[in-house]
Amino acid sequence: MSKLGNLGARLHRGEVGYDFVKNRKIWYGISILITITAIVGLAVRGLNMGIEFQGGAVFTTGKTSVSVSQAEEYAEEASGHDAIVQKLGNGDDGSLRIQVAGIDTERADQIKDTLAEDMKVDPESINAELVGPSWGDQIANKAWQGLGIFLILVVIYLAIAFEWRMAVAAFVALIHDITITVGIYALVGFEVTPGTVIGLLTILGYSLYDTVVVFDSLKEQTRDITKQTRWTYSDIANRSINSTLVRSVNTTVVALLPVAGLLFIGGGVLGAGMLNDISLSLFVGLAAGAYSSIFIATPLVADLKEREPQMKALRKRVLAKRAQGGDHDEPQTGDGGDEAYADEATPAVVGPRDQSGTRTRGRGRPSGKRR
Repeated sequence: MSKLGNLGARLHRGEVGYDFVKNRKIWYGISILITITAIVGLAVRGLNMGIEFQGGAVFTTGKTSVSVSQAEEYAEEASGHDAIVQKLGNGDDGSLRIQVAGIDTERADQIKDTLAEDMKVDPESINAELVGPSWGDQIANKAWQGLGIFLILVVIYLAIAFEWRMAVAAFVALIHDITITVGIYALVGFEVTPGTVIGLLTILGYSLYDTVVVFDSLKEQTRDITKQTRWTYSDIANRSINSTLVRSVNTTVVALLPVAGLLFIGGGVLGAGMLNDISLSLFVGLAAGAYSSIFIATPLVADLKEREPQMKALRKRVLAKRAQGGDHDEPQTGDGGDEAYADEATPAVVGPRDQSGTRTRGRGRPSGKRR
C-alpha cells in the first residue's frame, strides 16, 4: 500500500488525525482575509467584461503575415479601445480575429478601413461583425436566475435531508467559493465571457459534493450522540473530516489536473482565450470548494450545533467525566458512529488471568467427575 493510501486508512480508523474544528478560528480568519481581498479587488478593478456583455465589433481578416502584436497595436490605435487579437490557423500566413468592445456600426466601418490601410490589405477582405450587448445581458440574467434557484433548492434539500444548520453552512461555503472566484477574475484581469459564467455554475456542483460527503459522515456518526459521554459534537465533527480527508483531497486533485492542463497549456502556451475563460473559473472554484468543505462548512456546523442546549449539556458531561479521570484518552478521529460509543463498554481482559481466585473455586462441591 502506498504512503498516501496507508495514511488514508489510518485516518479512517482514527489512529491519526488533525483537529480542524479546534483551529476553526484560524481557518475563518484566512477565509475572511481572502474574501475581503477578493471584494476589494472587485470594487477597485472591476470585472473585464467581454464583448458579449459590452457590445462591439469583431473583425476577421484574410490570410496575412501581420503578427498578433502588430495587429493589436493597429486596432488599438484605430479604435482608441483595448483590442484582443487571436491567430486563426497555423503558420505565418494565418488569418486574424480582432475583437474591439464598445463601438457602434459607424465607428466599426472607420476602424475597418484604417485596419486595411495599416495591414496593407483590401478592405473587402476584412469581415466586420457587430455584437450587441443584449445577448450577453440575457445570458447574465439567466445565469443569475439559475444561481438563485440552485441556492434555494440546495438549502431546502439539505435542510430536509440533513438539518438546517448544515444547509446554512453549505450556503455560506458556496457564497465563499463564488466570491473568491469572481474576485480572482477581477485581480487577474481575465476577460469575463459566457464561458466564465458556465465555469462558475459548474464549480457549484463540485463544491457542494465535497461538503455533502463530510455532512453524510457526520450525520451517521452523531446518531444517539446524547446517549454517551465520551465525545462532544465537535469531536465527532472532527472525526468526520479526518475520515473523509484523503477522499476529498484525491477527488480534488484528480479534477484539478485536467483543468490545470487547460489553463496552463491550452490557455497559456497555445493562447486559446476561451480555454482561459472556462479553466480559470474551474481551477479557482475547485480549489476554493475543497478548502471550504474541510475548513469552513463542517466547523461552522459544529459551531452552530454546540449552541443547542442538548449539546451544551453533553459537553458539560463529557468534560466532567474527563476531569474526573473517567476518560484518560484524548478524543481520537475515525469513522463509524456506533463504534465511537462502543468504547464506553468495559474492556475485555487480554493476557493471562490471575489463577489465585480460581484455585479454591468449586471446593466443597461435587464436580460430577469421579477422581
